[in-house]
Amino acid sequence: MIRRLTSADHEVCFNLIKNQRAENLFIIGDIEAYGYEQEFQKLWGEFDDTGALIAVLLKYEDNYIPYAPGDFDVEGFAEILRNDPSLKMMSGLKQVTEKFEPYLIEKTKRKRQTYYAKCTTLKTDSKGVDVSNVQLAVPDDSEELIGLLNSIPEFSGNKMTVERKKRVLEEGVSRTFFIKEDGIMVSTASTTAENSLSAMVVSVATHTDYKKKGHATKCMVKLCSQLLSEEKELCLFYDNPAAGAIYKQIGFEDIGFWMMYTYE
Repeated sequence: MIRRLTSADHEVCFNLIKNQRAENLFIIGDIEAYGYEQEFQKLWGEFDDTGALIAVLLKYEDNYIPYAPGDFDVEGFAEILRNDPSLKMMSGLKQVTEKFEPYLIEKTKRKRQTYYAKCTTLKTDSKGVDVSNVQLAVPDDSEELIGLLNSIPEFSGNKMTVERKKRVLEEGVSRTFFIKEDGIMVSTASTTAENSLSAMVVSVATHTDYKKKGHATKCMVKLCSQLLSEEKELCLFYDNPAAGAIYKQIGFEDIGFWMMYTYE
């Protein structure tokens, strides 16, 4: 049986999704931030014959994220998407989202796949990295941080503004570490979508003139150490296997692929 979830279902919902806290980063964060009864956010759950919750479907604005650790009523969830005239996107773990494809094939405009990795502990070698020159960013560092990202070709499409960076640092849903050399900011690593159980690592970047010095690794180690000490799982997306190899040296492990579908 599929039905809308309410705040009365919170405990059973969290008991399901917290078992994979990195994989369910966005669902956890959105529930903690906005709950179950917002106009722009809705959740559905599938219950088995014993009354146990076995799958959830989150809608945040025009994006859907499904999650199920096992078999579930794919067609029933897909019907919710098909009947939504505002449907624009679906994202989630490949092993879950790919089951929707036969039911939404005529609506699918584009799909994108990225590697998805998580970290629950640092590798031994990483624990010995000297991070004494790594600093925690404060809101007043926002302009220099965005300037660094905008100077790096890989981040030319970066949509983060100085105002937004300042706001997320103030709100505590993101944190950033950086290194300065020769009086300028040269390397950084940040989190986004932080919640009580997990966080996503983003914007790992080093100025072109200061690469190959281990700066990004130091920022990552400092960032990950702090979050892991708070018992949060870390996750990240990556497209480039070479970048993935660096993350794996720190302690990240691939957990599959994250899919993003765009619909007409």
